Amino acid sequence: MHPDSPFISLADERVRRALSHGHTIDITTTGRRTGQQHRIEIVFHVIDGAVIISGRPGRRGWYANLLADPNFTFHLKGTVTADLPAVARPITEPVERRQVMAVVARNWRVEDRLELFIARSPLIEVTFPDLAA
Repeated sequence: MHPDSPFISLADERVRRALSHGHTIDITTTGRRTGQQHRIEIVFHVIDGAVIISGRPGRRGWYANLLADPNFTFHLKGTVTADLPAVARPITEPVERRQVMAVVARNWRVEDRLELFIARSPLIEVTFPDLAA
């Protein structure tokens, strides 16, 4: 099918709309030791236009996998389904981390534990090379 097809454009617009607000998704990462694919359910957030994934404080296999190989699949599910190639960027710079995690903590209603979340929670920004421009 031609890339300018209305069907492709409609599909891209539906995907872009689905990415404009956070909700439950699945992600598939590559195991850092096994090389096997691992799929989990997780929630993403949209903060100042950026797609963000975080987790509760503690070690997370998905995060360790993404540190070893930042390429993964972001699976939209629900009214729009799509398997999107994605790249993770760990958010480690202290000022950026605090700003982003403050919004995540507010979304999860755990503002009273913000310092713990900043110190110990996984936090990544997601980019989608195939949806660029």
